[in-house]
Amino acid sequence: MRYPLGSFIFFLTITQPSTAAGPPKAPDATTIIQRSVDAMHRDWQASENYVHLERDLESHGSKTFQILMIEGSTYQKLTAINGKPLSAGEAKKEEQKLRDEVKSRCGESPSERQKRIAEYQKDQKRDHEMIGELTKAFTFKIAGRQRVNGHQTWLLNASPKAGYQPPNLETKALTGMEGKLWIDTATFEWVQVEAHVVRPVSIEGFLARVEPGTVFHLVRAPVGQAFWAPSHFSDRSKARIVGLIGHSTHDDETYTNYRPASAVKLPACPGRAKQ
Repeated sequence: MRYPLGSFIFFLTITQPSTAAGPPKAPDATTIIQRSVDAMHRDWQASENYVHLERDLESHGSKTFQILMIEGSTYQKLTAINGKPLSAGEAKKEEQKLRDEVKSRCGESPSERQKRIAEYQKDQKRDHEMIGELTKAFTFKIAGRQRVNGHQTWLLNASPKAGYQPPNLETKALTGMEGKLWIDTATFEWVQVEAHVVRPVSIEGFLARVEPGTVFHLVRAPVGQAFWAPSHFSDRSKARIVGLIGHSTHDDETYTNYRPASAVKLPACPGRAKQ
């Protein structure tokens, strides 16, 4: 996919005003955010045709998975532990698990297949809705320009918008958050995002609260000329069940080696001719 350039390339000027014609005036914060959300949705559509590696950092080490799309939903195939490829025996076991999963999905009844795909699409829809709510949940202000990871960006500060009414439990967490977004000036793509909880937010019918100290960090990068995708995500969350001890979690995920799904050979469904 090609991103529109030309008239969509804007520059923030920090020099003194001049009567001579200069570069195009930068759009306002609302326009930047809306175009960035549009770009994010295009990226999601393009990414459905790609596979990638995901390395999950855990307390005792790391595991790397190849994220595949099989019969309408994703599948994680273990490929490495603590940065080292699996042994021949372990790799053989994982390959057998993959074949078994393909066989299982190919043998599903129509209702079973529909249920599995619907569950996957439900997660995708939730992510899309969360991004779409950004323009409603926050007030954005341009704080300047910065060069981040080789990209010229606008830095935008985000603060909760007074009167925002979240439509569901997932978006309710936005009411207690502040953040910063670094958005590429040429493509309106998110280069980096940082967000943190500044006040407790009750969820699940006031039985639990997301506490200050919860922090999210996302880094994105272009995948060739096709689209942009996450390269790193981390979060450190703090929650408290009312009347009970608090609970903390930490996730750290790195995404690499994006490739067209057509470049990966998967086991064929039994009885189905290979394409």
